[in-house]
Amino acid sequence: MTHTKQIKNVVIAGGGTAGWMAAAALGKLVGKNINVTLVESDDIATIGVGEATIPPIRTFHKLLGIDEQAFMKATQASFKLGISFEDWGQKNTDYIHSFGMTGKECWAGEFHHFWLHSLSLGLKSEFADYCYELQAAKQGKCAFNQQNPINYAFHLDASRYALFLRDFSHDFGVKRVEGKITRVNKCAETGNIKSLTLSDESTLDGDFFIDCTGFRGLLIEQALHTGYEDWSHLLPCDSAIAVQTKAISDEIPPYTRSIAHDAGWQWQIPLQQRVGNGLVFCSRYLSDEDAKQLLLDNIQGETLTEPRVIKFKTGRRRKGWNKNCLALGLASGFVEPLESTSIHLIMSGVIRFMRLFPFNGITEQAISEYNKQLKSEIENIRDFIVLHYKVTERNDSEFWRHCQNMEVPDTLAHKISLFKETGRVFLDDGDIFRVDSWVQVMLGQGIKPKQYHLIASLMSDEELTRFLSSIKQQISQRVVQLPTHEAFLQQYCPAN
Repeated sequence: MTHTKQIKNVVIAGGGTAGWMAAAALGKLVGKNINVTLVESDDIATIGVGEATIPPIRTFHKLLGIDEQAFMKATQASFKLGISFEDWGQKNTDYIHSFGMTGKECWAGEFHHFWLHSLSLGLKSEFADYCYELQAAKQGKCAFNQQNPINYAFHLDASRYALFLRDFSHDFGVKRVEGKITRVNKCAETGNIKSLTLSDESTLDGDFFIDCTGFRGLLIEQALHTGYEDWSHLLPCDSAIAVQTKAISDEIPPYTRSIAHDAGWQWQIPLQQRVGNGLVFCSRYLSDEDAKQLLLDNIQGETLTEPRVIKFKTGRRRKGWNKNCLALGLASGFVEPLESTSIHLIMSGVIRFMRLFPFNGITEQAISEYNKQLKSEIENIRDFIVLHYKVTERNDSEFWRHCQNMEVPDTLAHKISLFKETGRVFLDDGDIFRVDSWVQVMLGQGIKPKQYHLIASLMSDEELTRFLSSIKQQISQRVVQLPTHEAFLQQYCPAN
């Protein structure tokens, strides 16, 4: 079915990070051809805890021409070089999943094959020794210039980010309407959304609607009944408690901390002037009250907000684009925040939609392509997150025993067994995490491959030793020259 009506008026329902990212991108990149209106209510609080990102957000900002220093000052942002996973594989162990490339690769095999071969020769080193970003993170350092680049993302204040994008969007003609949506009106013939009625009885007509109304999915679910694919059997955590604290020292680690506990995990996200804290847990194994106490017992510094409980169901809408409605952010689904992918999924959804933008009318082919790509991307992210829970040696609580024994998707089971048996990782089309990421997590969680690619043994022992030590030496020399993360923030983008 093709709807040949030209798309001129796009209405975004809901603000927050999702709404304003969509408004900023559409306003800047296709705004000359369409009218963009965003409706939001100051009375409806946004979740506002999506405070960590992954590196592709920098590409999004470049695309929009956003000044990085201005953005970082406005959102009190700090740099993020990766995530420190503590007590995940076993208690009292930790590893960093970093954004950097580890070592150097050759045509037949990635660097980890050479490293695995070196272990068989009795050479003592950690896989982490060969990654610049990871070593910088461990030493609390971060800086960059043209001669010495580094791969990074941000920790940011999500509420301030939405306001920053709101101001940015204004310059590109995006119109903001204040109001609560009370009714979604559909066309009797096509079932498409026709307009939104607001609490003052005014209506907003549109040709296309973007649902950024959070978990409620006011348009995509309540009006269009799109359906939801529940992933709770794979990702058992269903609750989170968030609280902000004052920073207690000048040391701002350039990484997120993820600390496993008996029924889930705790996050620590250091911004310039405060720390975002939260506990993600499974309510079958921990009550809200006990979870709140556990979080408050394990944070430092004065609390700035009241702890609030957020309930969620991991999974995805069966379609991200249905009829003349696109769902973004929490309205499109939720894969828990373990690898900071929420903002990335908003960004990639907006960009994918703009590439398929239905200027001359909506086609089933465009809808189907969007949904196919979204499914591939979100299922790969899901598998990567499930990996952290499944591949664990922890059996000290009912929750971890459940995770160890749960069935996982065939796609993930294959990746795990392939790495265990051969040391190989092959990426799927929709995989946003690189081979390095999969290897860092699988090794970090305790998998030791039985084999590695024999290309690694073609180097003589002396050559291999020289090869490895030169990489290590270069990294050490680069890290030594770096200032502390805090010093670089003060010079580059002190918070407003």
